Amino acid sequence: MLKSLTVWNFALLEHVEITFGAGLNILTGETGAGKSILIDALGAVLGRRVTADAIRTGCDWLRVEAVFDVSGQDALLAYLAEQAIDCEDATLIITRQVARAGRNNVLVNGCHVTLAVLKALGTYLVDVHGQNENLALLKEANQYDLLDHERPAVTAAWDAYRAAFHAWTEKRKELAARKQDARDVAQRLDMLHWQDQEIEDAKLQPGEDERLEEEIRKLSHAEKISDNVQDAYRLLASDSRSGLSVLSALAGVKKALEDVARYDGSLTNAQKIVEETEISLQEASYEIRDYGESMDFSPQRLDQLQSRMDTIDKLCKKYGATVADVLEHQASVQKELADIANYDDDIAALEAAIRTAEAKLRTCAETLTNERKRSAAVLTKDIGAQLAALGMPKARFAIEIVPLAGKTATRKDTTPAQEASAPTSMFGPRGADQVLMTFSANPGEAPKPLAKVASGGELSRIALAIKAVSASRDDAVPSMVFDEIDTGIGGRTAQMVAERIALVAQYKQVLCITHLPQIACMADVHLYIAKHSEGGHTLTQVHRLTEAQQINEIARMASGSDVSAASLDNAREMVAHARQKKASFAKHS
Repeated sequence: MLKSLTVWNFALLEHVEITFGAGLNILTGETGAGKSILIDALGAVLGRRVTADAIRTGCDWLRVEAVFDVSGQDALLAYLAEQAIDCEDATLIITRQVARAGRNNVLVNGCHVTLAVLKALGTYLVDVHGQNENLALLKEANQYDLLDHERPAVTAAWDAYRAAFHAWTEKRKELAARKQDARDVAQRLDMLHWQDQEIEDAKLQPGEDERLEEEIRKLSHAEKISDNVQDAYRLLASDSRSGLSVLSALAGVKKALEDVARYDGSLTNAQKIVEETEISLQEASYEIRDYGESMDFSPQRLDQLQSRMDTIDKLCKKYGATVADVLEHQASVQKELADIANYDDDIAALEAAIRTAEAKLRTCAETLTNERKRSAAVLTKDIGAQLAALGMPKARFAIEIVPLAGKTATRKDTTPAQEASAPTSMFGPRGADQVLMTFSANPGEAPKPLAKVASGGELSRIALAIKAVSASRDDAVPSMVFDEIDTGIGGRTAQMVAERIALVAQYKQVLCITHLPQIACMADVHLYIAKHSEGGHTLTQVHRLTEAQQINEIARMASGSDVSAASLDNAREMVAHARQKKASFAKHS
């Protein structure tokens, strides 16, 4: 629901802040006061085209800010989440600024977004019906939704078809991808066999690269290792240069402590440590001696190891950083070879699965078509009755269910996925049929597609008739705008239009620009747009009317500028009657 709209420097609007309410918001005022400018300003935050010409004279920029309550709008909240826009408190604030230089700046809850995203958001927020545009009514998706939510039976049929169509499409995409892979299968097979054989010929062992690196490092430093081993053994066991080694010195310490122990046992613990140390160092000297004697440096062995390492390095550069990666690559190659070997079996299995899925889809499509035809017949009758009451008794409106058009020729650059998901003459994303709304305003004229023959005013009334029939079941956009839907009507027809707008307002927030008192008296919120001159400039201001001001405005609309006591009494009577009507609608809604 639209909570507020604030406008700066937009045409005649210097700075206007409007608070809207739930239900029916009526906008009235003299011709040329700027009522439609407000709708244009609202369109700016819904992604409509705005040029620098809309900037108020003498200003460098315009700005429009709208605040929406989006509670319960799951589809919109999901879209906001996709765009990484935070909306935790269910409040959506959209700000759009246009500079005279032509730069657009759009913020949604503080996040910069493109005009494309803003336009997409607008389709979730407000449905505008004006003299020149009726967005939602002419959209194919909304025409489908009108039928598919008319009765629980058709909704269930649509859900079943959607699931079946998804399963069928996924199988077709899988088959198309397999066939695409097969187009280059011969070349692919040669490459896979060559890679498998190259790795197989190397006879790699898990962890071999680590073991080779360790042995190469040892052999490359064999001389230095040998020298250090000899020095260590000599110092530990037989230092010929000084005549004293660690072990011989330790033996002297041991003997001295043994002599002390004859007279004083205080160093018994130290004596024990020395004895244990002597044993440990003796074992270490044997191990160092044996290691030195076992060293066998072979230049030929080092060459062999380095040659083997070169082979492994070449494979790692091609297939992975380590031997483990290369072996993993070989396993994937062997798996792909096995898959290709089973290609024919896979194709046959997929084709069989597609035939099964298509049979189920056909059954679901037939059920959906039959249910839609029942809904179309009921809606055609109900909407036709509403149109007659709205001053179009000779009009003929129909909702037809026709088979889908045939599939166009496949382009050469079409991908398998696009080809698999493209509509065919039998099935499409919304069923095996399409919705066609036809209209004829005058007797003797054959009904034609709605978008081609209906004028802006007729489209507005058709939209109102549809909303009057489906408002309680329609879970689409929560706010609607009717811009001068009353053009060319009066009397009883105006009263019927007013009642239907009030009926729709029981389920939706409605903003309606009108010149008719019959519609204005139905207002839950009445906004008056006034234009006046100040300091050589023309300004438009918006006032929210009190009950007394509303009655005075309705009297003015009914009788002109000369408001008499009789016209005021008539206005009060109209407002009282409107309240009774709205109370009746509320009771039955």
